Amino acid sequence: MTEETKAQTPPLHLSVNPKSTHFDVDVLQRGVGIRFKGRTRTDIEEYNIPEGWVRVQAGKTMDRHGNPLTLKLNGPVEAWFEDMGDEPPVAKAD
Repeated sequence: MTEETKAQTPPLHLSVNPKSTHFDVDVLQRGVGIRFKGRTRTDIEEYNIPEGWVRVQAGKTMDRHGNPLTLKLNGPVEAWFEDMGDEPPVAKAD
């Protein structure tokens, strides 16, 4: 990827949890679309493109600290910025 393409694609690892080191409010405010196993998903809590996994909330179950309990699912992950129009550059594992 070139430097210009990297600026137009989301990070390779992103989380919606503010306590995570992979949390980035500026990126999340732009809007990130996620495709997991060929299906667009809106319930992703965290993703990692190079390792090929996403975390999704397991129903309404909470852990003892009040955080949502998540499941780690493996498969191909693609991410893009939703504000880039109909054909945005997509970040995916090569």
